[in-house]
Amino acid sequence: MSSTKAYLKRHTAVAALLATALIGGVSVYHLDDAYAGEAPQASAPATPEVVVSTIEPEALRQWSEFSGRLTAVDYVEIRPRVGGTIHEVAFEDGDYVNKGDLLFVIDPRPFEAAVARAEAQLASARSQLVLSEAELKRAAELVESSFVSKSAYDKRKNDFDVAQATLTSAEAELTTAKLNLDYAHVTAPVSGVVSRAEITEGNVIEAGVSAPVLTTIVSNDKLYAEFNVDERTYVNAKRQGSKGGKMPVIMSLAGDASVSYEGELYSFDNKLDLRSGTIRARAVFENTDGALTPGMFAEIRLGSPTKEDVLVVSDKAIGTDQDKKFVYTVNDDNVVEYREVKLGRAVSGGRVVLTGLQPGDRVIINGLQRVRPNVTVAARSDDAVVQTASAAQSR
Repeated sequence: MSSTKAYLKRHTAVAALLATALIGGVSVYHLDDAYAGEAPQASAPATPEVVVSTIEPEALRQWSEFSGRLTAVDYVEIRPRVGGTIHEVAFEDGDYVNKGDLLFVIDPRPFEAAVARAEAQLASARSQLVLSEAELKRAAELVESSFVSKSAYDKRKNDFDVAQATLTSAEAELTTAKLNLDYAHVTAPVSGVVSRAEITEGNVIEAGVSAPVLTTIVSNDKLYAEFNVDERTYVNAKRQGSKGGKMPVIMSLAGDASVSYEGELYSFDNKLDLRSGTIRARAVFENTDGALTPGMFAEIRLGSPTKEDVLVVSDKAIGTDQDKKFVYTVNDDNVVEYREVKLGRAVSGGRVVLTGLQPGDRVIINGLQRVRPNVTVAARSDDAVVQTASAAQSR
């Protein structure tokens, strides 16, 4: 009984609504619509909003990457130039030595004695020369008055010439003796880090072809990085170098890429390796923090001598279609277009575009998931987005 009353009450209300609608000249959709209220209007789908970046040429330096090894600018094997007993080792393993610092002392006493002997011989030769010169002068005076024969004069002249030669020989002997005495004190020919003493105090060594290595020194204020470059890089470097252009070089260590070193391209080898088609290059770097040492493996980036105008597209705009790369652009009518692109080297936050785009193209960098080709979009410039965000942050 209660359900019947509810039914009647509902339809009585609907009838009242219909009557009111008819009197007011209002059209009626449906009984259920009249009871539920006014029907909603169907709305068109919203236009997708995207952010675009206009591609313009940028002046960038092209960089090529190579792998190489560090080598010492100066590397010396210290060998004795005179024989004898090692009297003293004047350094510690791994010391830094300056050019001229004492490294080894070979027993100097035999060489000091040789110097003293040579000095005595030189004094005797000088005395003999003085006597021969005086006798030659007297013979010259007497031969004019016929008190001395011509043959006697010739003998005095010969004695004088021999005395001069003997003096010259004595001077050379003294020079050699002094050199040998100097060689007994082995000094560093270059500045750098010295290795360990291969032969220690008390050992007897010989000079000559079979002379042993006493120690080695490598310079560490500057080092070479040696690496192989391709033929195209070599040709560009030589041509730009003839015009005054220089190729910058940046190096990082394979074990620590957090620190980089700036250097200069030093030289190229004198021929191309036919097997690899490359040529050996050498760059020089300052060992500013003292961490570099010969033999280290290094990553080298070689820059082009001049900057070139290239197109760069953001990584956020690049899509992948199987083995192809593409971007979406927006034309003047705000319609999305599909562009297949070929990309070059990576730059900060993007890639160099080799083909597929032209200067002035508007590339979608945000909202890619909401668009497809031939769809009309509401495009906003990335510059406008940045300005809006900055204004919001400043409030």
